[in-house]
Amino acid sequence: MKQAIKPIAATLNETYKKQLAINEYQLILNPHEELRTRILQLRNAFSETYQAPILTGKPHVTLVRFTQLALMEDRILQRLRTIAMGYCPFKVELKDFGSLPTHSIFINVTSKLPVRGLVTEIKDVQRLMKLDKENKPHFLDEPNMLIARKLLPWQYEKGWLEYSNKSFAGKFIADSMLLLKRRQGDRNWQIAERFAFQNLPVSTRQGELFA
Repeated sequence: MKQAIKPIAATLNETYKKQLAINEYQLILNPHEELRTRILQLRNAFSETYQAPILTGKPHVTLVRFTQLALMEDRILQRLRTIAMGYCPFKVELKDFGSLPTHSIFINVTSKLPVRGLVTEIKDVQRLMKLDKENKPHFLDEPNMLIARKLLPWQYEKGWLEYSNKSFAGKFIADSMLLLKRRQGDRNWQIAERFAFQNLPVSTRQGELFA
């Protein structure tokens, strides 16, 4: 009997450890492939010209970044599903470049209102996204698409002198948002879930929620 209990206890212990693991998350808007390719080319060209670190991951618009226990994930997913059900697909327009002195250069998102509206709705979930006093969710109210970051002063000054005079235009339809996650300390992100924007009325969303 004791031998039979040991595997069960080991399984329970492993499940418990997974639940207590800490994950990093980011909720993003993902552009279509052709636009991603254009932005990747810009990133690579900047890196080669100014010996700047290449950004890892595909270009995207970040909505929120947070750190949380794995055991909270299901509750967060459920709330984000409900938000997405009620949100309408919208156009994201990109134009020219901006910067955060003295370390980052990005493509401007000019259609800020629908992105900010979505971020405002997501803020209703921030209590679930807060791990502790030191690890609170970081919401991005000024949406952008990064080209380079963590620049040295000379890289920023020379890069911004060039890119402040460059032009860029692009757009995509945001018909969903992606929640990416990785175990704290890991390098690679994986998709936790894709949330399609369905523009459903409140009554339908509540029916889905409590079904």
